[in-house]
Amino acid sequence: MMSHEPIRVLIADDEALVRGGFRVLIDSEPGMVVVGEAGDGAAAVDLVRETRPDVVLMDIRMPVVDGLRATREIGADPDLAGVHVLILTTFDHDEYVVEALGAGAAGFLIKNTEPGQLLHGIRLVAGGEALLSPGLTRRLIARLTGRSTTLRVDPQAMDLLTARERQIVGLVAHGLSNSEIATTLTISRATAKTHVSRAMAKLGARDRAQLVVLAYQHHLVEPPERTDPAPGG
Repeated sequence: MMSHEPIRVLIADDEALVRGGFRVLIDSEPGMVVVGEAGDGAAAVDLVRETRPDVVLMDIRMPVVDGLRATREIGADPDLAGVHVLILTTFDHDEYVVEALGAGAAGFLIKNTEPGQLLHGIRLVAGGEALLSPGLTRRLIARLTGRSTTLRVDPQAMDLLTARERQIVGLVAHGLSNSEIATTLTISRATAKTHVSRAMAKLGARDRAQLVVLAYQHHLVEPPERTDPAPGG
């Protein structure tokens, strides 16, 4: 692969030590650079407007303005459409996942994630993929099924999807990347990406994560059968 400009990352966390750790990790990774740090959500939104990063690592619990509200503000600003928010938190709570994705986050990681996984997550999100682990997706689906969230789609928009687009939205909703969709359907990665982009445009989804939310909320995809009740924790 040809090397492009580095992925520009902004870190929003109220703990200076955490920000410092992330900065060292990201700045030492080839092809990535930290363009700013913020200690609260309000400062994060200002810095995002100033620096236009590719990815924001956003903590949820921060003073002044929390990470969810900051994510919502970024998601609502058309000028910041190229900014992808990756939520990082110590709180693995389903409500946060649903709210964060509804607010426009492209992914969700717990802070004790391995450094390699974090860097992989930044690359995925910067490339327009959604970062939802299978376990997280399963729980997200369980919460969204039969529950109303802030995301809404005009039912007629569903009729605009072609049969192929519906099929591909289903695969996205089950956590497949563009490459995996391409392999599954024996099409090129570029074709898979085009279908995903068209489906997102028709449904008004900001990114793949919102596409997943909408797919389940509007029953475009049937939730996977739950054969085994997950043991607590």
